[in-house]
Amino acid sequence: MRLAIIGLVLLVAGGITVATGVLPWQDVAALVHRVAPILGFVVAMTVVTELVSEAGAFRWIARHLRGWGRGRSVLLWLLLALFATLSTVFLSLDTTAVLLTPVVVTVARQAGLPVLPFALTTVWLANTASLLLPISNLTNLLAQHNLGGISPAQFAQLMWAPSLAAVLVPLAFIAVLFRRELRKSYALDSARPVLTPSSTAGTDRVLLTGSATVLVLLLPALISGAAIWIPAAAAAAILAVMFAIRRPKVLKLTLIPWSLLLFTCGLFLVVEATQYLGASRLLGQVAGEGSGFVELLRLAMTGALGSNVVNNLPAYLLAEPLAGSPERMAALLVGVNAGPLITPWASLATLLWHDRLVRMNVLIKWKGYAVFGVMVAPLTILAAVAALAVFGPGGLLG
Repeated sequence: MRLAIIGLVLLVAGGITVATGVLPWQDVAALVHRVAPILGFVVAMTVVTELVSEAGAFRWIARHLRGWGRGRSVLLWLLLALFATLSTVFLSLDTTAVLLTPVVVTVARQAGLPVLPFALTTVWLANTASLLLPISNLTNLLAQHNLGGISPAQFAQLMWAPSLAAVLVPLAFIAVLFRRELRKSYALDSARPVLTPSSTAGTDRVLLTGSATVLVLLLPALISGAAIWIPAAAAAAILAVMFAIRRPKVLKLTLIPWSLLLFTCGLFLVVEATQYLGASRLLGQVAGEGSGFVELLRLAMTGALGSNVVNNLPAYLLAEPLAGSPERMAALLVGVNAGPLITPWASLATLLWHDRLVRMNVLIKWKGYAVFGVMVAPLTILAAVAALAVFGPGGLLG
């Protein structure tokens, strides 16, 4: 509700800028043309992931993860980290924050292990692992458009090295910080069926198999180079038909992320208006220019700072005009995707993650979260930008 209220305020403010002529109508039309397919994809993928979760796919994986961990905390942690990484890369960071967090907490509890290292791994990877593909993060989709609509394969070729670094550094940090907890073992016979707040009904094997099949077919379609909203919308429609037949009560208007849509639309309008007031020019004095290591690091740190002060989406939008080359665009994405690890509002995924923890009576203080973030965020950005400078276009080994 708070997100919807903020979105409504932003939308009204943006409407005032249009009505007063600060933001010309032709620019609003161009903005709609750019972001409408992206928002359509976000809506469709939200419906897909929610219905796949309702079918029990995430719970099925969680049940098997405990067995695959073989009673070793570190192995279970690595498997959950892999699950979080794949979920973020192929289904987006918000999916990991919303759907995977309850599963991770439940798995840790039922194995009798501390929740904190698993919960931190989930939220950090939800942010830092969102660099590899356009579908991993809304900022990536905007960057893909700005880069001339390059294919997902070309995007991954640009981002693979910083993406790998951005995953490994937080994992290394957690491995060192929670080394005692990760040395523990757990009893395999303690594994019980995983129940999440949404799993009030028994598992429907037809829905589980059908949803898993749709998801498996959807993933390659999303990286095929076709307009991503088309396969996402098709998958959402197929799943909706399946649930209409098997479990019609699940199909509600709340499946659509209305608050997120309202917030995003209002934010786009306001940030677009600030561009006309010279915000990007002022930011350029901080972000600098050039494609050397120091210049790329400067841009990435600017994006990270803006993300933690305001939010990663407006930070990206304001700095986008300053990213005039693929290398600089990649550095900006490192900052706004891997940098929002300090303040709770830095990314929507972090707020969604914390909301799920509160619902499960897991207490994590923002002060402690910020202290950890201050340590890991700069190291992650430094490593990711260094990887970009070495393996990226024009790099030493690129």
